[in-house]
Amino acid sequence: MDRYNPPGSRWKLAKRTGQMTHSALRELLKVAERPDVISFAGGLPSPALLPSDRIKEVLKRILETDAVGTLQYGPSEGYTPLREAIAEQLSSTGSTVYPSQVLVTTGSQQALDLLARVLIDEGSKVLIEAPTYLGAVQAFSQYEPQFEQVKSDDAGLIPSLLSQSQVQEARLLYTQPNFQNPTGRRLAPERRRQLAELSLANNLLVVEDDPYGDLVYKGGALPSIRSLASDTVVYLGSFSKILAPGLRVGYLVAPDDLMAKLVQAKQASDLHTAGITQRVAYHAFRNGFFASHLDELKVRYSEQCEIMLQSLELFMSPGVTWSRPEGGMFLWITLPTQLDASDVFVAAMQAGVAVVPGAAFYATEPQHNTLRLSFTTATSAQIRSGIELLGRIIEASLRQ
Repeated sequence: MDRYNPPGSRWKLAKRTGQMTHSALRELLKVAERPDVISFAGGLPSPALLPSDRIKEVLKRILETDAVGTLQYGPSEGYTPLREAIAEQLSSTGSTVYPSQVLVTTGSQQALDLLARVLIDEGSKVLIEAPTYLGAVQAFSQYEPQFEQVKSDDAGLIPSLLSQSQVQEARLLYTQPNFQNPTGRRLAPERRRQLAELSLANNLLVVEDDPYGDLVYKGGALPSIRSLASDTVVYLGSFSKILAPGLRVGYLVAPDDLMAKLVQAKQASDLHTAGITQRVAYHAFRNGFFASHLDELKVRYSEQCEIMLQSLELFMSPGVTWSRPEGGMFLWITLPTQLDASDVFVAAMQAGVAVVPGAAFYATEPQHNTLRLSFTTATSAQIRSGIELLGRIIEASLRQ
C-alpha cells in the first residue's frame, strides 16, 4: 500500500504523512505567548530589537532602484549578489567558498527539507546528536529514516562514540556545533577536528547547521567543520536570528557534485526564494546595518544570559545543573532523575512561566528530566522573577 488512511479521514493520504507531526514547540508557543506569561520557551529574536525601521528604509530603496528585478521571477539558486556576498564572508573565516556552491533557501528549515529529499530513503540511517534541533527531526522524519543518536556532553557531540559501521552506513550526520538549540553548547575544537577526519576518511556527509554562530559572547569564533572538511560537509546558515525570521532567508553551501540535485529539489519546491527578501538581506549584509545590529544583539543577549545564569545560581535547588553558554539563545537544565520535566512544565505554566520540556529534542530515547530555556525575549526583571518562580516549583516537586 502506498496510501495512508488515518481514522476519520475521508482522503487517502500518502504513507509519509504518518510520519508528520505537529511541532510540540509550536503548539506550546501558542500558550506561552499570552501577555501574562513570562516566556523562556520560544527560540525567538527579541521583539524589541527587530530592526523594522532599518528594513523599511532598505525596502524603499530597493523598490525605487530595482522594482522590476525585485518583483519578477529569479534564479532558483538565489539572488547572485547575495550568493557572492555569502561566499565572500564565509571564505574570510575558513576554506574558500564559491558563489556556485551557495543555494539561497526559504529559511534554513527549507535547506533541511531539501537535503532530506535528496539524501534520505525509507530506512536510511541518519546519525543525529542527542539532544538535537527539533526542526531537523521533523524535516528528516517524513522521509522515514532510521535515526541513530550520538551522545553529547558539555563539549558537544562525542565523535569517539561512533562505530566504524555507523559511520560507513549512514547517509548523513546532523549537528549544530555552535551554541546548539536546545543546549547552548559549543562543539570543542578537538572534536571538530575528529569529526572532520571521520567525515573525510569515510566519505560521511556532515550537515553543519549554524544559525547561531555569529552570536558569540565569549571565547571568540571557532573553525567551522566545513573549513576542516569542505568536500564532505554541507553548511547551513540563516539570516533569521540576526535580521528577522519573517524574512525567511537562509542558505546552504554544498559540494559541487551535490548542488545540482539540491537545485532541482528547490525548483520543485518553490522555484526560488522571494526576491524582495533576498535583496533586503543582501543590502543589510553588504551595504547596510548587519554588523552594527549584530553587535547590538550580542551586547543585549550576553547581558540577559548572564542575568539568567546568576538567577539560576541564586534560586535552583542542589542537584539541578545547567549549561553555561558562550553565545546563542539557549541554556539547558538537567533536573534530578526522579523529576519529569513535563510535570514541572505544567506547574510552571500554572504559575505564569513558560519553559520547554527537553524530551521533545530527542529523535529517539528522550531524556525526561531536562528543560530548555531561552533568555532572549524576556526582560531582565522577568528573567529574575521567572527563574525564582521556576526554582520554587522545582524545589516543591523535589519535596513531593
